[in-house]
Amino acid sequence: MNKTAPAKAFSFFHALNVIGPFFGLILVLGLFSLSSEVRPYLFTGGNCKIILIQTVIVALGALGMTMIIVGGGIDLSVGSVVAFTSVLGATLLLKGYSTVGTILLTVLAGGLLGLINGLIIAGFSMMPFIVTLGMMGVVRGLAKWLAGNQTVNSPTDAPLNHLMARVSPNSLFPLPPGVWIAIGLAIVVSVVMRQTIFGRYIYAIGSNEATARLCGIRVRLQKVLIYALAGLLFGLAGVMQLSRLTQGDPTVAIGLELDIIAAVVIGGASLSGGTGSILGSMIGALIMAVLRNGSNQMGWQNFTQEIIIGIVIIIAVGLDTFRQSRMRR
Repeated sequence: MNKTAPAKAFSFFHALNVIGPFFGLILVLGLFSLSSEVRPYLFTGGNCKIILIQTVIVALGALGMTMIIVGGGIDLSVGSVVAFTSVLGATLLLKGYSTVGTILLTVLAGGLLGLINGLIIAGFSMMPFIVTLGMMGVVRGLAKWLAGNQTVNSPTDAPLNHLMARVSPNSLFPLPPGVWIAIGLAIVVSVVMRQTIFGRYIYAIGSNEATARLCGIRVRLQKVLIYALAGLLFGLAGVMQLSRLTQGDPTVAIGLELDIIAAVVIGGASLSGGTGSILGSMIGALIMAVLRNGSNQMGWQNFTQEIIIGIVIIIAVGLDTFRQSRMRR
């Protein structure tokens, strides 16, 4: 009887991880639907399009952050990376680079920053929190230096601006290409995480790094690859940020890392590592977008939104801690 108790607890909390994000989304939508002012507009095609567009940047960041958190790490520099790459993309467009060339170089720049994070963390066995906290300031400073402490406006006729353009604003379709890119990448990363050896190694390292090393997994190399791949996704998020604003702003995306981490944790990932899913993180990103969208419709000021998101993060981490403690019994 006692031997089956841990297995039952594991099954229960695993099911909770899968169902929880969907329940959270329904709960948030339901709460905003209680308002007679918000309800008529909340589920319209035009507003759903706005929510999906607002989800893209957090969703792309959450794809990379899911790999990092499941692998037992954290990255606080993602907001700065998004700001830097958006400035870099706008600068490249002004210098006459093609759209494809600009996107490739911008994404690679994000990957390079992630690679640097990974090399420092794995090479010197330093805490990811400290390394990425330092890189947050370094990269933000680089963004301001590159932009000359001002916004960099991209050419108005640049095709890149259409990635996040809201065509037919009163209807759901057509969706901007950026939304489809995020959905496609979510499927790809989900397959990588669940169906490839590399993905299994990420879960193994996050569950127990020492055991993974004893099993022959090259932990340091895996960590470098995780941060580098996540950096590529952060760079792409910077491209989407540039497309959405049509300018590179070195002061943008401050606090974005909190939204991304919250989305991943709400989606069922554990900050202790070893647990998480791409589907859950995408639902978490959608919840964050709905929270901001509904708050704006309610007329709540920005500081109120920040308080709400902070409370959501505390609750999500608290539930994760409770879940972990129950599973150990």
